[in-house]
Amino acid sequence: MHVITRKKLNEFARDHPAAKRPLDAWFKIMNRAEFQSLIEIRTAFPATDDVQGRCVFNIGGNKFRLVTKIEYRWQKIFIVAVMTHEDYDRGAWKPKRKK
Repeated sequence: MHVITRKKLNEFARDHPAAKRPLDAWFKIMNRAEFQSLIEIRTAFPATDDVQGRCVFNIGGNKFRLVTKIEYRWQKIFIVAVMTHEDYDRGAWKPKRKK
């Protein structure tokens, strides 16, 4: 899969050094993989969920969250947000629902 872009991962790791190693490991696996579904992703990352059309990865043993948008057909994964578990729980990253 083609990860777009690593910049958000690197910026987050600068501010949260404990996230660097698990984010690098995630990037390495995802960049080499050819997943076709969330079910396949869960073979490598069991604690991954679909939340409002986004694929949310549990990174660093429940300390961080990586929110992505995946286009399986084109093998592209877009980084939406990287955050601490606490920031994720606040829900600011979630797309606004249309009325």
